[in-house]
Formats: sequence, C-alpha cells, structure tokens
Amino acid sequence: MSDSKPGSVTASDGKTVRRPGGRSAKVLSKVKTAVEQLMVECGTDAISLPMVAQRAGVQPSTLYRRWGDLNALMNELATYKLDPNRPIAATGDLIADLGAWAQGLVEHYRKPVNAAMLRAGAAAAGTAESDCLRNRRVEVARLLDAAPQAARMSIDRIIDHIVAPIIYRTIYMPWTLDDRLVPGLVDQLVNGDQATDD
Repeated sequence: MSDSKPGSVTASDGKTVRRPGGRSAKVLSKVKTAVEQLMVECGTDAISLPMVAQRAGVQPSTLYRRWGDLNALMNELATYKLDPNRPIAATGDLIADLGAWAQGLVEHYRKPVNAAMLRAGAAAAGTAESDCLRNRRVEVARLLDAAPQAARMSIDRIIDHIVAPIIYRTIYMPWTLDDRLVPGLVDQLVNGDQATDD
C-alpha cells in the first residue's frame, strides 16, 4: 500500500478509500467474519467481493465504495485485530517489552485464519509499505520511547530482527511459531552474532 491519510486505505488502482469507522464498525465486523468463513470453506483464491457481501448481508456496492477492490479489503483485514492503538506494555524494560510484544504477534499469527489473512494482505500490498508494517513501526516506536536504553536500537533493526522473521515464518513455515521463537529472536537482536541459531 502507498502512503495514505490516517483512516484511509489505498486500493490497487491507486484510489484512496476511507476506512469504515463508528457505526460502520459493525459492517467491518460482519465483513471480517464473512471473509474468515469463506476462507475456511473455499480458500482465499476463490473469494470475491460479491461473495463476501452476500455472506455479510450487505450490498456489494457498500464494499466497492469502502474498499475499492478485494485486495484493499484483504490488506485491511490482515491487521484488523492488530490495531496499533491497542494497549501495549511499555514498562521501560525494552528487552522484556519487546519479548511480550513479539509473543503477542506470534500468538496472533498462530491462528490459521489470521495467518491466511496475513498471506492475502501481503499479496495485496504491492511494493509500498503495508498497513501491517506501518502499524508495527508505530508499536516499536512506542516501546523505544519508553525505554532509556533505546538509543542503541533503531526501529528498522527491530523490524528486521523481530517482525520480519515472524512474518516470514507465518507465511512459509507456520509450524515454527512455537514458544522458543521469541526468546531466540530477542537474543539475536540483543547479542547479534554472539547468539547461536536453533
């Protein structure tokens, strides 16, 4: 996705589409449930916006008006439960906070439907920064702001050492999202080459 104003998404044709909010949150919830059900029943590749609209009990024009196309819808739904404004523990202990935050990502993506949403969102994101990456950057910045030792860490370093491996494993090796993953990633982040691989 390309840079867009807060509260909006950019469809694959480059048009900016407002995200639903307020009363439209009910529509988003229905649409998300419909997409999840359809993904289980017939797979991501077989889903269309009219199918989602029918299952959600809304008009197809509502979905086209709000998202523009299926790619934009899937990209938004991929991060629906990972709102960057959700409460995140920022105690000032950067290592502990990163571990707890990363474990939350792992637990989220252990759920098959969330992993499938991520795959679909990644496929729809194009070449620009996606909502998923943008939102993770917001969260990392919040953790760094709370930590006195943050001067030694950059957002990009944390994304590269924590988020990227989790996303890669979610897409290609979901069976490796176990309880050993996060401590190993944090150790690699802190100790670099001194840490040992599994």
